[in-house]
Amino acid sequence: MRALVLIPVCTMALTIPVAVLASTGDRGFDSVVDAIQSQYHVHATRIPFMGLISLVAHNASHGAAGNLHVAEFENFTSGVDGQELDRIVEQKLDAGWERVVRETSRRSGEQTLVFMRPEGERMGLFVVDKDGNELDVVQVSVDPRHVDDEIGHYTHHEDAKSSD
Repeated sequence: MRALVLIPVCTMALTIPVAVLASTGDRGFDSVVDAIQSQYHVHATRIPFMGLISLVAHNASHGAAGNLHVAEFENFTSGVDGQELDRIVEQKLDAGWERVVRETSRRSGEQTLVFMRPEGERMGLFVVDKDGNELDVVQVSVDPRHVDDEIGHYTHHEDAKSSD
């Protein structure tokens, strides 16, 4: 009987830190998602347990990635003007974000916005990507030192041969 009492207690002990992690999201992310929903009359799907997923990603990447937020808009059939989308994102992001990529394909309607900001020794990345009828919004904090280490694992062996 005593073991049955421990189950809810342990569940609550694990749930509270995950809820706190999930709620420590960047207000800019939520503002951008809310503005897109309002402007284009679409609903975002947010990934359940993103706080827990972010914690696992941080641990699995040995600190290279963390503070992950994802929202997905499916069946996004509204036409999107690239300048309008850029303006919405710039207005709703917190201070310090700088756009580094803005790509718009007139032919296919695909659009990509990438913003960056320094976060101490880390770098924040904010990506808005519209491809076909899907629009994704992703925010992540990365440690450039660890990212360099991970990318180094994927160098081409041909490069090493050519230096011989």
